[in-house]
Amino acid sequence: MRVESFIFALLTATTLYAQVQSGEHILNQANLLYSNGRYAQAILLYRKAEERGANPVATSFNTANSLFQINKFPEAAAAYRKAVNFSNGSFAPALANLAAVLYRIGQYSESIAVYRRALSLDPDNVSSWIYLAEAYQKTGDNVGALHALEKARQIDSLDLSLFYQQSEIHIAMDEFEAAANLIKTGYAKNPEETDFLIYLGDIYRMNKNFSESAAAYREALAIKPNDKELLYKLADCLAEDQKPYLAMDVLNQVLQIDKGFTDAAIFLGNLAFELQWLDRAEAAYLLAARQGNNEAVYGLQNIVYEYMQKKRVSEAKRTIRIILTLYPKNAELRAEFNSILEGE
Repeated sequence: MRVESFIFALLTATTLYAQVQSGEHILNQANLLYSNGRYAQAILLYRKAEERGANPVATSFNTANSLFQINKFPEAAAAYRKAVNFSNGSFAPALANLAAVLYRIGQYSESIAVYRRALSLDPDNVSSWIYLAEAYQKTGDNVGALHALEKARQIDSLDLSLFYQQSEIHIAMDEFEAAANLIKTGYAKNPEETDFLIYLGDIYRMNKNFSESAAAYREALAIKPNDKELLYKLADCLAEDQKPYLAMDVLNQVLQIDKGFTDAAIFLGNLAFELQWLDRAEAAYLLAARQGNNEAVYGLQNIVYEYMQKKRVSEAKRTIRIILTLYPKNAELRAEFNSILEGE
């Protein structure tokens, strides 16, 4: 999720009256303090500048910016309201920043109302449409959020993040087909954005449409064949689709690329164990264990018990010796396996 974007441009006065010039001079000093990060001192001068006749919209707006910078959000909101009032509601940046502060302090409904006021003055402000969408989401109004993001995409068609953000709202509404179609549209317009394909696979997988998910992942892999994280996603999708042998082949690809990807080794071991392919399972768990993944010990223990259940005692003892070699300081493991080893 995006963070609020504030308009921190500092305003200056332009009138030529002598008294106002004095206020303008103080205002410029305050702006310099602000630019140097001395926000508390800047606030004092902004207030003094306003007393001396400086433009009250500028002093209120800049004071609010300073208060925001030192995390005094309610006070910042009050100062932005002053800037709005002094401008008779015509200064869109003050409205946009006020809306953002209201969002920050959890006043989402009022934030929405103020964003809409700001957008009525500045309808091409992409950021305000995006933050309006987030405020709508906070109130549970996903339809309003979708409308706001659609407006943002119309204004800035090059911002690819908007496709993702809008599709996430569709997913939250269980509108998986709409989410997928939106990502397809984004990919058609931006074929260099391979991540669209990966995200499309994720959408299909969330909707348990595993064949479409695997197809999207494979299309992405044609572009990024050595992407181990993507291969892992494909393996997970194939396993969910009850295709464990295909999943194991993909996991082997992952481990050929990076033997240190121990999650893939554990996953491979689990699949092999479920298929009672115990030697493959043991090899995968051992690979993970030798790379420092302690989760492997549970898989190896299960193999020992499986050997014992099948009366394959010698293989159970062999595996136990390997486990104890890998974990020589684990007294709990040694105590657990003593009864089996004592049968030698």
